[in-house]
Amino acid sequence: MSAQPQEPRVQRRRAPIAITIGVVAVLVIAFFAFAGIYADVLWYDQLGFLSVLTTEWIARIVLFIIGFLAMAVPVWGSIQIAYRSRPVYAKLNSQLDRYQEVFEPLRRLAMYGIPVVLGIFAGVSASSRWELTLAWLNRTPFGTTDPQFGFDVGFYVFELPFYRAIVGFASAVVLLSVLLVIATNYLYGALRVSGREVVISKSARIQIAVTAGLYLLLQAVSIWLDQYATVTETGSLITGASYTDVNATIPGRGILAAIAAVVAVLFFITAIMGRWRLPLVGTALLVVSSLLIGSLYPWVIQRFQVDPSARSLEEPYIQRNIDLTRDAYGIADVEEIPFEAETDAAQGALREDAATTASIRLMDPLVIGPAFEQLEQFRQYYEFPSALDVDRYEIDGASQDTVVAVRDVNLSGLGDAETWFNSHLVYTHGYGLVAAAGNQRSVDGQPVFLQSGIPSSGVLGDFEPRVYFGESSPAYSIVGAPKDAKPIELDYPSGSEGADQTQTTFEGNGGPKLDNAFTKLVYALKFQSEQIFLSDQVTTDSQILYDRDPVERVQKVAPYLTLDTDTYPSVVDGKVVWIVDGYTLSDQYPYSNKVSMSDAIADSETQAPTLAFDEVNYIRNSVKATVDAYDGTVTLYAWDEEDPILQTWQKVFPTTIEPMSKMSGDLMSHVRYPSDLFKVQREVLGRYHVTEAVPFYSREDAWTTPKDPTADAASTLLQPPYYLTMKMPGQDEPSYSLYSTFIPEARGEQSRNVLRGYLAVDADAGSADGERADGYGALRLLTLPEDDNVPGPGQVQAKFNSDPTVSQSLNLLKQGQSNVINGNLLTVPVGGGLLYVQPVYVESTGNTSYPLLQKVLVAFGDQIAFQDTLDLALDVLFGGDSGADAGDNEVDPGATPTPPADGETPAEPTAPNDEVQALLNQASQAIKNKQAALAAGDWAAYGAADAQLAEIVAKLIEATKGE
Repeated sequence: MSAQPQEPRVQRRRAPIAITIGVVAVLVIAFFAFAGIYADVLWYDQLGFLSVLTTEWIARIVLFIIGFLAMAVPVWGSIQIAYRSRPVYAKLNSQLDRYQEVFEPLRRLAMYGIPVVLGIFAGVSASSRWELTLAWLNRTPFGTTDPQFGFDVGFYVFELPFYRAIVGFASAVVLLSVLLVIATNYLYGALRVSGREVVISKSARIQIAVTAGLYLLLQAVSIWLDQYATVTETGSLITGASYTDVNATIPGRGILAAIAAVVAVLFFITAIMGRWRLPLVGTALLVVSSLLIGSLYPWVIQRFQVDPSARSLEEPYIQRNIDLTRDAYGIADVEEIPFEAETDAAQGALREDAATTASIRLMDPLVIGPAFEQLEQFRQYYEFPSALDVDRYEIDGASQDTVVAVRDVNLSGLGDAETWFNSHLVYTHGYGLVAAAGNQRSVDGQPVFLQSGIPSSGVLGDFEPRVYFGESSPAYSIVGAPKDAKPIELDYPSGSEGADQTQTTFEGNGGPKLDNAFTKLVYALKFQSEQIFLSDQVTTDSQILYDRDPVERVQKVAPYLTLDTDTYPSVVDGKVVWIVDGYTLSDQYPYSNKVSMSDAIADSETQAPTLAFDEVNYIRNSVKATVDAYDGTVTLYAWDEEDPILQTWQKVFPTTIEPMSKMSGDLMSHVRYPSDLFKVQREVLGRYHVTEAVPFYSREDAWTTPKDPTADAASTLLQPPYYLTMKMPGQDEPSYSLYSTFIPEARGEQSRNVLRGYLAVDADAGSADGERADGYGALRLLTLPEDDNVPGPGQVQAKFNSDPTVSQSLNLLKQGQSNVINGNLLTVPVGGGLLYVQPVYVESTGNTSYPLLQKVLVAFGDQIAFQDTLDLALDVLFGGDSGADAGDNEVDPGATPTPPADGETPAEPTAPNDEVQALLNQASQAIKNKQAALAAGDWAAYGAADAQLAEIVAKLIEATKGE
């Protein structure tokens, strides 16, 4: 008996403990949240982009408050009005009585809780639209009008999406309000259903009718706005308003909007007059009208008027689609050049293209990564990316294409030494940029390094080699120390056996300072490491470096940009910088065809990424960004200053983007035309190289990008574009370019793998301070006639693989447990035709092996050659003398023939003299001897014939020098 009264006391004692625990838990959670927020403030402030964070936060908070109030207040007001105007003496059935008994204790909580919960959801939804709202507030006209309504394109890009979002939000508020009003009135008897009769009080009638009228009024506005959306919607034929849209859908939506507005007025009248018949009849009429006018009538027009005469009726709208698509993707000014490709490999055909031939890249950046690792990694805690990058440098007054990579730090290579101290205080950075000549190889097939070693040395000059910010840098590193402190960061190994190491201390401003206990605690919580707070090596002079990937850094300071997937390092003004291309995108450009950007940029080199902005119909390379590899400084340059979307964001973030005029000449010499933009443009040009509506409708000349011929047979991955220095028809001098090819679009299961187009863009921005070269971005499209069956990459690769001489030689290379790797198959417009070049690598199966360039395959027309060097292969292919030296061989400028003067008849070609003819005959016999030796498996005879052929070719070159 005495124990029972103690239970309430125990519960009363436990209550303060539970409250205390709850308060402590809330405070801990709040501090963790605050730590993340404060760390963001420190990060942005150190980088100089705090305004980006604060602008986003202010916009989000303001929109959250607006969204919360815009939802919560009307819903709360609707419930309050319905409750306060409830009938006092309503006769309720027993079921409603039970509902009220259950609900009444929770009434106050529900009447406030429901609006608050809905308001929170609405606030979160509104805050997520901060970019849309800021773009609308700072919108910039495009200066171009759409051909249907005559509005500026900016109306569709900035305004229409915002207005539709506002109307959609308001419709949701009103709809939820009317549903809660009906539920409240029903619960308290203001709305009763008695058999077939619905009894409704006056107050409930007024409230429900007014709310329903507001909802229908909003629907009228929504339907009215929908007619403008027809020019950005994708139909079965084109993106944009077609004949049926212009003549049926658009006027139909205008009529439906008027009907919805009239029905809304009828509901307002009902609130006054009390009769429901008219608004109910009007609502039924609206539903029927939407079916007849909105669906049936357009279907009838399409089926019985358009389909029988589609080509003629749709012609003007298809032409709109063609013109505006080409404008939106920046391909309106592509220069189309009819190209009658030569297919006969005549002697001396490459003489006029000697500079291009000398720049053909033999080092495949997707293949030679292991060579960089084995020859330049030096220690297990360094690494190179599997896919290297292509850049160019001016060396000895000439532009040299290079394959480049940063030697980054790899903490997993530490093994058992991967302690917290080593991982975050000692091994803090990578070291050096390694560059190899793209067109050269050593005697045994290794890359020829132009910049290499530790310490870094080479032809690129002196530069800061330390890489604290790279694509695979550690999650965080703590650097910096007092001036008199002994350095603890590993700079680079200086001993051949790893016994000696050189230490360094970071001296830049690369991250937030850990100069007080509170900041240390914040970052200890952020990275869940008590060592940050406890370590005696973390001093007031320490900095913490994190978010070190260059793409991540640029994305955080420019959230409105979509970034290129191929970021590359360059030595610029005495330091290593990462160059990142940024795009402004839209999917609301009138009449422009929409493409999936992730699908368009996917190929054998770039797997399909997950992009926030996937479907686009407008793209500009508006920003060039750099990230300093030493201190992480991010600089944004306005590259396309005419882009209205960029101008809009410059108004939002006015101090974050530098003008192009501030770019140094050294930086200009390394920026390039971005690959993702080029991929999207080639995707669009596959169809939109046709500029007339009638042939476009028939799709009689649609193209596609060929599949990568070096990939597995079952692969559907496309061949990537390649950077090369070359001279296109229409150019006076070779320039750094990016190119891709086209073959006919598949008809049925297979496509004819013959070339129909060759697209190249001038990717060289020049080297003047703040001034872009005139030719940069010029797109040139070589169009080949349909009756000229120039083989495509797939056909050429198949011919390489099936040729008996080539296959036997490859079998010889595979002996001794070696793998043969086909490099990128390059297509180069030289000699009046298209030359195919493919390096062939051999790699042993050992763990420390790497690919060595051993052979080169070349093809021109139907002829192929397979030799040890590109120079020799070209000479064999072009009748013993191609007319130009490949690779690092110098080309005699005097060998270029002088063109005849106007009106002068060119001299007839002379026949080879007796000595040359004899050597040609000997070369022909040597080739036959090689083939016979291979067929017989006589490798000694094969080697002798190969040596004899090389000697004969050398004699041929010597004999024809004076001719």
